[in-house]
Amino acid sequence: PVSVNYFPHRKCNYSCGFCFHTTKNLNILPLDEAKRGLRLLKDAGMKKLNISGGEPFLKPEFIGEVFRFCKEELHLESCSVVNNGSKVTEKWLTTYGKYLDVMAISCDSFDPDVNVRLGRAEKGAHGKHVARVFEVAEWCRARDIKVKINTVVTFLNWEEDMNEAIEQLAPSRWKVFQVLLLDGENTGEETGSIRDARHLTISNEQFQSFLNRHQGQSCLVPESNEAMRDSYLNLDEEMRFLNCQDGGKTPGRSLLEVGVQTALEDSGFDNDAFLDRGGIFDWTRAPASQETEESFDW
Repeated sequence: PVSVNYFPHRKCNYSCGFCFHTTKNLNILPLDEAKRGLRLLKDAGMKKLNISGGEPFLKPEFIGEVFRFCKEELHLESCSVVNNGSKVTEKWLTTYGKYLDVMAISCDSFDPDVNVRLGRAEKGAHGKHVARVFEVAEWCRARDIKVKINTVVTFLNWEEDMNEAIEQLAPSRWKVFQVLLLDGENTGEETGSIRDARHLTISNEQFQSFLNRHQGQSCLVPESNEAMRDSYLNLDEEMRFLNCQDGGKTPGRSLLEVGVQTALEDSGFDNDAFLDRGGIFDWTRAPASQETEESFDW
């Protein structure tokens, strides 16, 4: 398990119509239990931990202490977090930013109206998402945290030209996903899903059209449905790997109960697909100062 995506909870303050990790419960492990699981993963070979959600920054101290533990005690190569930017604070970055290598901010459109239609907006804060993305990116760059942008291409934004905005943000990586349907998450009531993203799907040709429009962006990393589906090790709030092979997200046995190697048997993970999509990349931050180098001398 070189790179693991951990979803510590499912709660979110946004309601993105395409979301495939929806708020089915409000569970979160005690911090000590989470640390125990992360140590097991490190002992099994994990080098990079990415935290996603839900919105991770709804539990800022929890994720901050996880990152502190991963850097100070586990000495992981990389810690990253995927978030919508709305709950990041400079105070958190001052306290925990030195333990973070990559800040991935989700931004699916630079048109405020499209973001509202997609559900990427907080009640009472419509139209503020794009400005927030730029603000958080600036805070991170000031602290030598790499900035990554995640964009989901849907029927509402596949014709948009984002070149100018991406050039202004200048992320180290711009991960562009084709909207993905997973039963039980975003395919309607008949599959027990909270969301229904079927009206947001696009063809492979439409996705390619978006990629062609932005092919001049050197930071662009495209990810189609085929590349995405089985190429991630996704760990849920109970530290169970989620298997997407059958078009849904089936949780396996918790690694806290059966250990990492047995839990991996349930994951459906395709290591070749992980390597093919560029799952290993330059994921460590450059030390900002001698003080930073000394504090992480391993």
